[in-house]
Amino acid sequence: MKYKSNNGFTHSQPDKIGVLVTNLGTPDSPTAAALRPYLKEFLSDPRVVEVPKAIWWFVLNLVILNIRPKKSAQAYSTVWTEEGSPLLAITKAQAHALEARCKKKYGEDVVVDYAMRYGNPSISAALERMLTNGVRKLVVLPLYPQYCASTTGSTFDAIANDFTQRRWLPELRFVNNYHDRDNYITALANKVKKHWAEHGKADKLLFSYHGIPKRYLKNGDPYHCECHKTSRLLAEKLGLAHDEYMTTFQSRFGREEWLTPYTDETMKSLPSKGVKSIQVMCPGFSADCLETIEEIGEENREYFIEAGGERYEYIPALNSDDEHIDVLFDIVEENLHGWQVSADNSQRGGLARALGAEK
Repeated sequence: MKYKSNNGFTHSQPDKIGVLVTNLGTPDSPTAAALRPYLKEFLSDPRVVEVPKAIWWFVLNLVILNIRPKKSAQAYSTVWTEEGSPLLAITKAQAHALEARCKKKYGEDVVVDYAMRYGNPSISAALERMLTNGVRKLVVLPLYPQYCASTTGSTFDAIANDFTQRRWLPELRFVNNYHDRDNYITALANKVKKHWAEHGKADKLLFSYHGIPKRYLKNGDPYHCECHKTSRLLAEKLGLAHDEYMTTFQSRFGREEWLTPYTDETMKSLPSKGVKSIQVMCPGFSADCLETIEEIGEENREYFIEAGGERYEYIPALNSDDEHIDVLFDIVEENLHGWQVSADNSQRGGLARALGAEK
């Protein structure tokens, strides 16, 4: 059969609305054996690495996958928890909190699930569960505040690729970004203010975002601009002068130029410019993960202190904070507006009131 049907589906089951929360991904365990297939899936994505396929195949399979899995496994082992990777545990908590909000307002008509773009739980597996459960209208919420082709665009690719194999497609609403939403900026600002109340201010507040190759920007990717807009709005909300904060980019890979200034090089240079204390926040990460806990929390701390810095503090991501869930729920509600389940659903009236009469 060319197009697959949903296992266990019956035409008499009630229609539902689904909300799929996604994030980047994680290996199944902090081992080289688990990292190899995860990295292969991630680095084989043409949205992530825009290099001619034939050339990249040799580089990836003959060089990178023979070296990087062991190194990455060592890094993951330092942040691994009983629930798995921090990214997986936090994304799961975010989805469950969002599910509770939806269930309280919409009952059983709206279902929430979560998935990873790479690794498990996969997007295809989550879609299978949701469509089998009767989801006929779907909101996809990638947890990337700033749009980037390598992250948000790739998530759309995965959704679209799955749909090309299915007989019955749901209506789709896809959230591209939320980098400049006032309640998102406010949530970030309140996180900083809470940290200041407990620890005081530092000489400078640094906003570090995941980097991408600079040529992606030149080719039209809006990510760089959206990161700087988030920083500007956040600085305004905090009342910071221009010289009290800065925006940098981390996690570069390979030899070509990426978005600058680089976070690690900035950490090494700031002490010689008189900056002896620094606080770092990562407004592009919805959940703490390897790149924030190990790279920012540990590696860059060492760079700063070794260069003569005296005080270094990482301000955690919003994670599953109540205020963050408020933001995500608002985004979901906006995208649910006007949608109703089918006329023969027993709870249709309640959902219609929630999405129509109250708005």
